Amino acid sequence: MRRITHVRLPQCAGTTPSQGLHWLILSDQGVITEIGPMPAMAAMAGESWNGDWLSPRGIDLQINGGLGLAFPELCDDDLPRLLQLLEQLWRDGVEAIAPTLVTCGVAPLRRALSVLRQARSMHHEDRCRLLGAHLEGPFLATERRGAHPIAHIAPPSLAELNQRIAGFETEIGLVTLAPEQPGAEHLITHLNALGITVALGHSTATAEQAATAFDQGVSMLTHAFNAMPGLHHRAPGPVGEACRRGGIALGLIADGVHVHPTMAVLLQRMAGDQTVLVSDALAPYGLADGEHRWDERVLHVQDGTCRLEDGTLAGVTLPLLEGCCRLARWSGDADGAIWAATMAPRRVIGMDHSVEGLVGQPIDHLLRWNLSEEGASLAWREAV
Repeated sequence: MRRITHVRLPQCAGTTPSQGLHWLILSDQGVITEIGPMPAMAAMAGESWNGDWLSPRGIDLQINGGLGLAFPELCDDDLPRLLQLLEQLWRDGVEAIAPTLVTCGVAPLRRALSVLRQARSMHHEDRCRLLGAHLEGPFLATERRGAHPIAHIAPPSLAELNQRIAGFETEIGLVTLAPEQPGAEHLITHLNALGITVALGHSTATAEQAATAFDQGVSMLTHAFNAMPGLHHRAPGPVGEACRRGGIALGLIADGVHVHPTMAVLLQRMAGDQTVLVSDALAPYGLADGEHRWDERVLHVQDGTCRLEDGTLAGVTLPLLEGCCRLARWSGDADGAIWAATMAPRRVIGMDHSVEGLVGQPIDHLLRWNLSEEGASLAWREAV
């Protein structure tokens, strides 16, 4: 048996003040068997973590590929490299991902879903797990399509959806669409009935249209602020309506380019319990900066930011947990940042995100977070 003391557990931003420090009991096999609060004004024997945080690994609900693989282009020959990427993600502190399939042709999409199904069946310990896929498109507003190819944008309809996912319904976890488009309401109802989370993204929706979509069953914003109307004092848009309403998950790319650090901090302060960090990483994730291919197009990667040749912002190559560390540095709220990368995504997909959920976990599957002495820099490592 091993006891660890003075451990901090993450809390979402905007909640009641921290519940204080905790102790852990580990079995001889390194599995957490008990967690409890540190007694006030009393000493406790054990190995002190001096206020470092313990959390699960991150979960990334929007990641488009890595190590040169773009998920929408997957074929059977890519399976070994896909498994290599999942091992890389585990080393990067990520427990599970929703592999994101951006707008593409029907045949490539179905081929990619088949490959992902094979990879899902090959999961083992020390490899990032594949959740249901995230279809980002094709039911998007052309005016807000960003880097999505216009040739494959489609109007929302059950016929268009079935063309793409018939036979793969259980392989889909999340669909991003523009809910203001004609036909979207029926699609939202159908997807919810299948148990698939629906997110608003690449959308021209006003605050009023967003409110209607939330009433219909949309429960998330994909990369809040990006590819949607902004937050304006006379036109609050989807972000404003989601913050006012509460309970809507707010995906946030915390690279400092997609969203200015000031706006990222404001979002965390307005709706810290809704903020969910995502990477939006593209195929060059894990590779050096420079020129990379993305379908028929060229991606220019500089300092972790990916742009098309015309300058359109396309994504990043930064790891999810790097975004977490940046948000903590900007906001001074390490608790909220750690929560947004590790616990909040669990809530979105219905996983246990409670303290009790850590009981039964091998400690080396979890993360230990430490703030620098001056409190300016957050870093993580595997807990041991």
